[in-house]
Amino acid sequence: MNILIKSATIIDASSEHHNQTVDVLIEDGTITAIKTSIANTNNYKEVVLENLHLSQGWTDTSVCFGEPGFEDRETIQNGLKTAALSGFTTIALQSNTNPVADTSADISFLVNKSQDNAVNLLPIGALTKQSESIDLAELYDMQNAGAIAFYDYKKPIKNPNLLKIALQYASNFDALVYSFPLEEKIAGKGIVNEEETSTRLGLKGSPNLAEALQVARDLFILEYTGGKLHIPTISTKESVRLIREAKQKQLNVTCSVAIHNLLLEDSLLEDFDTRFKVNPPLRIKEDIDALIDGLKDGTVDFVTSDHNPQTIEDKKVEFDHATYGTIGLESAFGALNSILDLQETITLLTKGRSLFNLENQSIKVGNTANLSLFNPNIEYTFTKKNIISTSKNSAFLGQQLKGKSYGVYANKKLIIND
Repeated sequence: MNILIKSATIIDASSEHHNQTVDVLIEDGTITAIKTSIANTNNYKEVVLENLHLSQGWTDTSVCFGEPGFEDRETIQNGLKTAALSGFTTIALQSNTNPVADTSADISFLVNKSQDNAVNLLPIGALTKQSESIDLAELYDMQNAGAIAFYDYKKPIKNPNLLKIALQYASNFDALVYSFPLEEKIAGKGIVNEEETSTRLGLKGSPNLAEALQVARDLFILEYTGGKLHIPTISTKESVRLIREAKQKQLNVTCSVAIHNLLLEDSLLEDFDTRFKVNPPLRIKEDIDALIDGLKDGTVDFVTSDHNPQTIEDKKVEFDHATYGTIGLESAFGALNSILDLQETITLLTKGRSLFNLENQSIKVGNTANLSLFNPNIEYTFTKKNIISTSKNSAFLGQQLKGKSYGVYANKKLIIND
């Protein structure tokens, strides 16, 4: 598709047009001109939107849909549409499906289902067979089929020797291993943060120690084995400290934080609203402050929406029996932009590709157009009308956000919500 984007402010520190308001001409997927004003001599489709800003395409390192097996939560088709209209051109899809994506055939299915789409779907294969933390899955075969990392979604690796073997084996073909930070024996039956709120409400609490112990264990193993380790969705000040120390030792470790863990405190549980039942749980302000400090100093590498659709039947039950998870793609930009400045927000949303050794392309003439389109200044209350996902289990309903995505231009396709 050939398009002419009019009067857009470019937010891209690597581009000579950073912070400039310009017209951008895109022909056959390539940026062919960037000027103060470009005449539409070829009668291309014009994109004219209020307070339009452009950046390199955003990446989310942890997204769930449902297909295959849980299509009532979300399909791949609608999930990718949701990602596009939320401003994301690349998503890493978790193996949170039925069956779990633990073979090369499963990965090929996901790759094929996402073909010819504006959004690039990068499958994450299960680390162990059926995500049962017993035997390693077909890691090498899955990587050859298109898997970009390996992770038993939200399930800790119980056997430390299994993580040791996984890191050693995966390093032979430069594969990335995720390890969920939770020591289940310490967490016990805890379902929320162990603090004043859990005590007052009579809900079983999971202490920060349950996360920190697993992080410490995994870092010790990484130091012994080498390899590449990613610790997803940390949530505590102790985890930030441990990972900061590991990076000072030059260990090859990265980590991420879910955006809802940067904004929402466990005090929101007062009404037993299951939208706030997430894993890891919402913490207290002290943890949130440490996570934000970690983002600012580079200890925390990535943010993620940790988008995890759940059906109404799984959420509209007693708190103890409700499933974990919140959708987050639609609210990701507005939430992050409400606590950080615009440049910090865009840097975090665009750097996710580096986790998978994928290059970003600056917004300049001659480069492939992989763009997110957005308005960073609009302030609004997030409601169900802002939700595109099939499931509506958003922890951000009723929250004040700043900034909205218009959509994307990627893979020669324009997907926008006018």
